[in-house]
Amino acid sequence: MRELVRTNDLVLISAVGALLDGADIHHLVLDQNMSIVEGSLGLLQRRILVNDEDNREARKLLTDAGLAHELRDDD
Repeated sequence: MRELVRTNDLVLISAVGALLDGADIHHLVLDQNMSIVEGSLGLLQRRILVNDEDNREARKLLTDAGLAHELRDDD
């Protein structure tokens, strides 16, 4: 799996998730339950991961949606 986005912005996480769902691209949001441990301070960023084979399509989708600046570097 490849990391697509890392952020504390819950609206962005929701928007990216909706875009990926709409394109039928499976994704995982990691660290979303860590807010319980950290006391909801928002210190730990959540990460959105996609399968390796969907990485290129997901990046293009977010770029086309004007979210290229949110993308993590593609290793």
